[in-house]
Amino acid sequence: MTKVITYGTFDLLHYGHIRLLERAKVLGDYLIVGVTADDFDKLRGKINVQQSLMERLEAVRATGIADEIIIEEYEGQKIDDIKRYGIDIFTVGSDWVGKFDYLNEYCKVIYLERTQGISSSNIRAQRHEVKLGLVGESGVLSKIEKECRFVNGLSVTAVYAEHYYVLPQTLQKLYRWEQSYPEFLDSVEAVYIASHPTRHYRDIKMALERGKHVICESPVVLDPVQFDELSELAVKKGCILGDAIKTAYSTAYSRLLLLVKSGRIGKVVSVDTTCTSLSDIYHIPEEKRKLIWNSICAWGPAALLPVFQLLGTQYSRKHIISSFADKECNLDSFTKIDFLYPDAVASVKVGKGIKSEGEMIISGTKGYIYVPAPWWKTDYFEIRYENPADNKRYFYQLDGEGIRYEMVSFVKSIETQKSMSYIDPDITKAISGVIYDFEKRVDMDII
Repeated sequence: MTKVITYGTFDLLHYGHIRLLERAKVLGDYLIVGVTADDFDKLRGKINVQQSLMERLEAVRATGIADEIIIEEYEGQKIDDIKRYGIDIFTVGSDWVGKFDYLNEYCKVIYLERTQGISSSNIRAQRHEVKLGLVGESGVLSKIEKECRFVNGLSVTAVYAEHYYVLPQTLQKLYRWEQSYPEFLDSVEAVYIASHPTRHYRDIKMALERGKHVICESPVVLDPVQFDELSELAVKKGCILGDAIKTAYSTAYSRLLLLVKSGRIGKVVSVDTTCTSLSDIYHIPEEKRKLIWNSICAWGPAALLPVFQLLGTQYSRKHIISSFADKECNLDSFTKIDFLYPDAVASVKVGKGIKSEGEMIISGTKGYIYVPAPWWKTDYFEIRYENPADNKRYFYQLDGEGIRYEMVSFVKSIETQKSMSYIDPDITKAISGVIYDFEKRVDMDII
């Protein structure tokens, strides 16, 4: 029996895919089809895939052409599969000519002519493209604009900044900007909000009232009651409201959560995170201080994310300790928050006026996970045990600090009218609750 194997993403399965599978089947008696996993596609830079792995697997299965379907999950798997399944022929489309010649050492390699004029990329390009507007003065908007170029079905078309002179120069030159926020909203379908946190509620509400989809730099709002209100408004208007914490979309971070929840370090009893960036906040002119994000808003959401995702949002009590550069502007130079849970503890340290090792440590009853600085955009972490010989290291490529994957999720949410966010609304609300207590000086000591 002659065994044939082929691989592909098979996103938005079309006639060209089917013809390729049919011709591959004719080459032998038994056809194995490898469908690439979501994470493997990310590692290869293919982040424009519109369908989930399960949807793509089912689409290939529904053709009835494959005798067996497998998942491609790692670099070098093709050689392993050829050996494991006793493959005689490896085949792919002619657009890969020469790329897999090295497999001739293990089996026969055949490149099949592709069906001209049709491809998943063309189909995706023909789909409606979401017009995205950028809101705010934050330097992060330059990164957002750059990463959006990698996302199919999304284009940045306009910018709005209440304080235009603070807007990054690159954005001033590239895009039309509006002095009127309502006029700006009328020109776009969705917005990425990175205005000052005190303006988030107003900016989000106005956008939702006009039927615009929203993704907002965390903290989404500074009051959990306001978050409930905006969530209800989003549902009423049929809009997406997303929390933009890019760390949640890092492949390494996602894998870390899965390993912890699978029990690899036993029961989690402690989570410690530190996020700092040294800036000269003490010498910022008074008239500009109200435009600056304080430490708790700039770093708090990222630092709190793993605490709430691993231990939940129902802590027994918390204690906030802060040092202020300007109390009237709520400009903290350093803040430490300790959480007590019924059977665990957590500690979060954030600062813009101090510098510390930006690491994360998750302690369990069997071992612990160590993530080196800067943990919030890591591509590497370790699981460490009592016996060092049992330690394991994990490496995952990180492109665009997770922003491009975050925006892919946002576009999918808009297309499906169903949230594809990696961040649960309860966590977004809990983050707002902690920052609300900071603003009101609840459970706080000032040093």
